[in-house]
Amino acid sequence: MQFASRLDNVETSAIRELFKLLGKPGIISFAGGFPDSAMFDVEGLKEASQKALTEEPGGALQYGATEGYEPLRSQLSAFMKTKGVDVDPSGLIVTTGSQQALDLLGKTMISPGDKVIVEGPTFLATIQCFRLYGAQLISAPIDANGVKTDELEKLIAEHKPKFVYLIPTFGNPSGAMLSLERRKKVLELAVKYQTLIVEDDPYGDLYFGEAPPPSIMALSKDVPGSRELLAHCGSLSKVLSPGLRIGWMIAPAELLAKATMCKQFSDAHTSTFSQATAAQYLKSGRMPATLAHVREVYGQRAQAMGAALKRELGDAVSFTQPQGGLFFWARLTGANGKLADASELAKRAIEQLVAFVPGAPFYAEKPDLATLRLSFATADVAKIEEGVKRLGQAL
Repeated sequence: MQFASRLDNVETSAIRELFKLLGKPGIISFAGGFPDSAMFDVEGLKEASQKALTEEPGGALQYGATEGYEPLRSQLSAFMKTKGVDVDPSGLIVTTGSQQALDLLGKTMISPGDKVIVEGPTFLATIQCFRLYGAQLISAPIDANGVKTDELEKLIAEHKPKFVYLIPTFGNPSGAMLSLERRKKVLELAVKYQTLIVEDDPYGDLYFGEAPPPSIMALSKDVPGSRELLAHCGSLSKVLSPGLRIGWMIAPAELLAKATMCKQFSDAHTSTFSQATAAQYLKSGRMPATLAHVREVYGQRAQAMGAALKRELGDAVSFTQPQGGLFFWARLTGANGKLADASELAKRAIEQLVAFVPGAPFYAEKPDLATLRLSFATADVAKIEEGVKRLGQAL
């Protein structure tokens, strides 16, 4: 068969390939980016789905509008207001997970050869998605405070990208949190260079302790002219349930219209039953308690992993303790002659029955082979401690 030439630009996800090795009995996995299914509010979702079927079965089970189920759009509008973003229900579309929002951005914005700036490192599926549409990806360097805005400005000025894609709050894989000062700078750059900024925010509600700075979109009201240069992608996957496949995108009206048209060709609309269930859940008022619970549990696990890494790996690894999200981003230092190649360590780790993801695939260019991503979300404290101990033995 002769496949489309666009497939020449992408390859199978390294993470998906790694998952094939995870079937060994007794393996402890820090590889996935999944939330812990033990923390899903099953009772709340059961109640919400029953209400959806009882109160408006036609709406829940019939075809629906491509833009999204109106009661859910209203609930998402209210949810965003609690986070400082004023958006009319008509100013957002519901997507099949925030992953579809990224695909719609690729379809509507990227022509072959267009330049797009992403963080280095960034979400692997974003790299694959944008490359599928022919984008030339340029990496902007980051540190513990997110993208380095001075470097970002140089790249925008030089490359004049179609848009800039950022995960400012507890990014995947970096776990980094963009500082308030840098968030404001990003908005100023958007206006100065008239460049679209895409803010992907699936992890912003998963903070431990102090809340992060407001989203870039929430801050846009303080920077005249910036709101029309922003797209914001949200998701219920990490805080409620990935199986619902509920995400949303807020964007300028012209971009939303094009994205809606492309979504119509793709899946007609996101599952109305999932949308009706999510609408009833948000309406029920259970979300704040759900968020409080997952923040507490993930916060404890993050603390346990940080302590275990220091204890078991010592100066052979460097990292910044995450303040939220699902991930540790670490770097092998090679101290005392120890291994500094994360891919080689990953092979040794599997032999010790522990798994993680090497960091190289998360870079669109110039990968750092010493980096690795560890997720603390699905293992309890005892498994985290044992898994990191095995990692130390592998090292």
